[in-house]
This record gives sequence, structure tokens and C-alpha cells, in this order.
Amino acid sequence: MTTTRADVDAGAGDREALAVLVQYRMATTEQMHLITAPGVRIEQTRRRLAKLRAEGLVDRITLPQAGRTRVWFATGYGVRVAGEWPELRGRRPPRLVSDPVAGRLRVSHTLTVTETGLQFLLDARRRGEVCRPLDFLPEVHHPVGGGEAAIPDALVYYQRGGRDGGGGSMLRAFLEVDRATMGPERLASKLRAYARLHQYAPVPVGRRRTMEAVPEEWRRHYPLFPRLLFVLDGTGPAGIDNRIRALHAADVDPAVALLLRQVTVLAAPMTDLLHHGPAAAVWHPIRDPERRVGWMEQLMP
Repeated sequence: MTTTRADVDAGAGDREALAVLVQYRMATTEQMHLITAPGVRIEQTRRRLAKLRAEGLVDRITLPQAGRTRVWFATGYGVRVAGEWPELRGRRPPRLVSDPVAGRLRVSHTLTVTETGLQFLLDARRRGEVCRPLDFLPEVHHPVGGGEAAIPDALVYYQRGGRDGGGGSMLRAFLEVDRATMGPERLASKLRAYARLHQYAPVPVGRRRTMEAVPEEWRRHYPLFPRLLFVLDGTGPAGIDNRIRALHAADVDPAVALLLRQVTVLAAPMTDLLHHGPAAAVWHPIRDPERRVGWMEQLMP
């Protein structure tokens, strides 16, 4: 049988759609369309997802509200298949959706995280910059010692400058998406986890502690500590303000104060990201919450 260009393109599209669902955990049909195939009609995305479902690679749940929205996720078989691909090698496998009830209990937060990633992708496309679908990595595990870890809701890679790669700079950011399901103080406690990651330098097994400096663990993965972005949703302006002020007040902890001096830490309402895009001046620096800046700005220490 002769393989046509259309067959190759369809196979590449199927592969990207499965890879996105494995990496993102969950996405609606519309989100999948905008992430993977915005240049075609949404009916083609629906057919692709239905095909992957028929092959046992993905499945879906239907939400009773919001017009019976369909939410897609990778099956165990789909995760095993995609886990062998180079673009997903080394990633921690997602927690599988075992049944519709379990899926519905997780769906709100996961879809908000997916929507946040989508906003960065759309912004990059509008600006002619580079943030591809797999440049958004949910739940990247970072050990901080004692068997604990800092696990951001997502890590985003974003390249400024033109798509030809010339003269651009690579930015990285940890994203924390808060839907007001916890109090402001518990949200602010996340800063302590990042402060531990910022300072954590593990001693290799079998090596005695010496005066020799051991580099921090994060330096094995990033040339600079990623920016830390809090996306605030699920509450009105007063609730947003309370959360930003709680984050600001966390600098009474010396480790958090050091983190805030050395790392760009910002917070923004989700509604502002949706209306203006992440690159707009919608972010409040946690050290100076009365200001509004763009997330790509280099703030002075």
C-alpha cells in the first residue's frame, strides 16, 4: 500500500493529540482543537479524538453542566504507547482517570491548568514567538529533601524573539493555579516549598559533608531559577486581593524573603489572562503588589 502525504500528516496529528493528552492530563474538545489544530475546522479535531478513542488510546467523560462538555484523557494503553516516544521520555506518567466519578472530582482544577497553558500558547502565536504544545509540562517533580517535593501545577518554556530562533531568549516559569479552594495562608505556604527548592543542595550518597559547596539541585535542570507565577481564579476582586496580600506577607520567613529577592514571583487573576493575554501588564509582583507588570519583564532586585 502506498503511503500518502495525507496519511503522514494524519499520523503526526494523531501522535501530537495523544502526546498532549498524556502530558496535560485532561482537555476539552475545544481546548484540544486550539492546542493542536487551530488552523482547521473543529470537526476534524472531533473526528481525530473519536478515532483515538476507538483505538483505545483515549477516553472521555461528559460533564452534566456547561452544555454537556466532553473532557478527554489518555487511557492506560495510551500512556504506555506515548511513554515510548522521545518527546515524552523521562516524564512522570500521569495519574490515570480510573472512572467517570474520579474524573469529575479532578476535572475543574485540571481544566483550569490546561486553560492557563493554552493562554501562553495563544499569546506566543499572536506575538510570533515560540511556545509549542509540549512546552507546557504539568506536575514536574522537584525533590526538596526528606522525601518531599515541590510540584508546580505546570512548568512552561517560552522563547522570546522570532520563530526562526534568532536572537531570542528562553524563559521558564513555574505556574501555580489557585481556584480559591484553600485559604490565603495555605496558598502562601507554597512559597516555602519553592524557597526550599531554591536552596536545596543534596549531598550525594556515600559522600561526607565537607566545606566544599554543593550546587543546588535545580541547577541541574535550569540555568536560572524559573519565574514563579500564581494564577488566581474562583473568587472576586476582594478574594484576589486577599490572596496577593497573603503571598506578600509570607516574606517574614527568611527563606521566602531570599526567594523573593532573587526570583521573579508574580500573581495575576485568571480573568485578566483571558481578556488581555499573559504578556500584558496584568501581573502583581509579590514584593510590590501595587504594581502591574508583564511576566516577561526583568524586575530589579
